[in-house]
Amino acid sequence: MHLFLADSDTTPFLADELRRAAPEAELREIEGLGIAADVPIEGLLLAFARQTLPSAVEVHATSINAWADRIIDAIAGVFPDEQPWRLHLWPQYGEGRAGLHRCELIRASLAERLKKRRRKLLRSLLDTDAVFDAQTSLMQCILTSPETGWLSATLAPQAFAQRALISSFPRGEVPLADDKSAPSRAFTKLVESEQRLGRQIERGQTCVDLGASPGSWSYVPIQRGASVIAIDRSELREDLMRSPRLHFEAADAFKYRPPHTVDWLVCDVIAAPQRSIDLLLEWLREKRMRQFVVTIKFKGHDDYPLLDILKREAPPLCAEFHLTRLCANKNEVCAFGVV
Repeated sequence: MHLFLADSDTTPFLADELRRAAPEAELREIEGLGIAADVPIEGLLLAFARQTLPSAVEVHATSINAWADRIIDAIAGVFPDEQPWRLHLWPQYGEGRAGLHRCELIRASLAERLKKRRRKLLRSLLDTDAVFDAQTSLMQCILTSPETGWLSATLAPQAFAQRALISSFPRGEVPLADDKSAPSRAFTKLVESEQRLGRQIERGQTCVDLGASPGSWSYVPIQRGASVIAIDRSELREDLMRSPRLHFEAADAFKYRPPHTVDWLVCDVIAAPQRSIDLLLEWLREKRMRQFVVTIKFKGHDDYPLLDILKREAPPLCAEFHLTRLCANKNEVCAFGVV
């Protein structure tokens, strides 16, 4: 049984995604968490799953030390002593700091016990949110009350192989970027997509920003020292228009074709979801970019099944493909990846 976490407002749509992917699967909704389901996760893409816990097991532990022992029992002899692993441990109950404090105490007890019993495992425990590599295993532990919760041990290289579904961020939550100089908060979607992908726009690279005005998605690469071709009917913010790194064209974002392959396609254009999906697939088929971040904006819940087109057609065109409702998204998702 795998556990798929979701925001409370998107749990029904996650269930719909799972039913379309595996019509015969048994789904169990878990209040405040998401969906538990017995489905194959190889190649599965779920836009509304915030985090995935493969082979999750419900557990009961009566004390701090008992929780630490449960975690050790799940990984000892399973995770190679010499290979890196991570621990995602968080509370999913109550308010305030009581649950967080309990998790801190469990971490401390775990470290003390590993120091005595499995010192090599303690040395190989990583503290990072970097995207998984093929050597890293993952232990996830959710406390749904002080004495109950779920454990999921994912042996390398599965976390790496399923990184479009298993987030390297605990419970799939990415802290939103903060930059009051940006034209709008929309830039946070681009930054979060970069963090989840484990790549970012760099100095010297070339980006095409389709539907660029007022310029939040052009702002990010310009600040990094990249060059931007901004396509929109309306101009960007005045200071961005003056930047020597920006080339602006007053044109239709859906008709623009770059003169050569660019490093990044970024697109946060306001359009019907089918148009944005068709645009991304066209660029992928023509290999016009090396990396991409594209927002799919919805008019209503009935548009969500359109994502099945992307799930089916985009991955074969990519070396890496993600489709996720970001922490920074509203009624939209972002598709991002590497061609």
